[in-house]
Amino acid sequence: MTYAVVNPATGETVAEYPEATDAEIQDAIATAHAGFQAWRATPVADRAAVVRRIAELHRARREELAAAMTREMGKPLEASRGEVDFAADIVEFYADSAEKITADQPIDILGEGSAVVRRAPLGVLLGIMPWNFPAYQVARFAAPNLVIGNTIILKHAPQCPESSAILAGIYADAGLPEGGYVNVYASNEQAATIIADPRVQGVSVTGSERAGAAVASLAGQHLKKVALELGGSDPFVLLSTDDLDTVVQNAVDARLDNTGQSCNAAKRFIVVDELYDAFVEKFTAAMAAAKVGDPTDEDTVLGPLSSLAAAERLQEQVDSAVAQGAQVAVGGTRDGAFFPATVLTGVTPDMDVYREELFGPVGVVYRAADEADAVRIANDTPFGLGSYVFSTDPAQAGRVADAIEAGMVYVNCVLADSPELPFGGVKRSGTSRELGLLAADEFVNKKLIRVA
Repeated sequence: MTYAVVNPATGETVAEYPEATDAEIQDAIATAHAGFQAWRATPVADRAAVVRRIAELHRARREELAAAMTREMGKPLEASRGEVDFAADIVEFYADSAEKITADQPIDILGEGSAVVRRAPLGVLLGIMPWNFPAYQVARFAAPNLVIGNTIILKHAPQCPESSAILAGIYADAGLPEGGYVNVYASNEQAATIIADPRVQGVSVTGSERAGAAVASLAGQHLKKVALELGGSDPFVLLSTDDLDTVVQNAVDARLDNTGQSCNAAKRFIVVDELYDAFVEKFTAAMAAAKVGDPTDEDTVLGPLSSLAAAERLQEQVDSAVAQGAQVAVGGTRDGAFFPATVLTGVTPDMDVYREELFGPVGVVYRAADEADAVRIANDTPFGLGSYVFSTDPAQAGRVADAIEAGMVYVNCVLADSPELPFGGVKRSGTSRELGLLAADEFVNKKLIRVA
């Protein structure tokens, strides 16, 4: 594994970073453990002040961090700036919520005396982060856990060493004690060493099913708490509308955000029969209009995929779907690491792509006979992260929201994530929640204190 900045737009290797030595990994664990002893004893208000400063430094270093992310994984620059802003908002939310997160929870007991649940930190946590949202993913893992009093060892994706270094500087300069946040350029084998160490109390991984299964297996062997945020193939269910153009624009926005490289992006568009033909026509035209180009240009909608390998993998999936009988309504052919907005139709359950995640700007449109059929198609997937329901009938929307097997349902809206809203899935999409107050319950000792 090589930590390097390889600009996917040009193929240029911009910078390389040396992997940590085994001795450096041991030093990182020891430093984080020592830092935990100091950080857990820091008053909550003081911890919140440091976390608030982290948010301020995100905003102060916005341009530097955004430019690094664009170089590393091809995110359009304006989207990179937006990600930094959102990361700052997330961190600030947890600073504002510190007292609520750490407050005792009284229990009405059956006997005499009193009882409370007191939230105490666990210790050192390892975060294994993905490349698709280099700042946002770190913020939603690190901020609530720092407020609680845990300390962080952060292993970022190998293609994001520059942004991870900038983030480490932000966390250090905010006033965390030494060891509060330790950035490591670790190999997978070294990550396994960290997980196995008794001083490390938990691990959070955001990534692929394969990575999540490997980390969960290792964490289980060592009886460590594990949080998993994995893939998704989110359904976008259209049942009725009085404004098809707006729904189509929502569908395009939900599919093309981050050049389609988002785990909770809408990927499967399930449309009732009476709207199907009109939706496909308008959706295909709108997808075809999405500009592919230099991610530093302000009007670029789709930059390159994160790497040439990612574009090649997506091409293989599209080609396989076509070979098995699917039709390409628009797009479908990459240019280096660039992949145009693509629409597939005619996908059936016997095709591989039916149950795969397409991590790029490819949308698959399905025809549903009615509401029940739409729900059936929506749930016919191994994933269960997010979902989107569009209906003019509130009762229908409520029924479908209840019936969909997912961790999140958004009704008549897309791209509506917010710091206070919990994020996470079921089935093969993961086991935990990030964002919102639920995130602060993942790595915490809910300690009962019962007084006679």
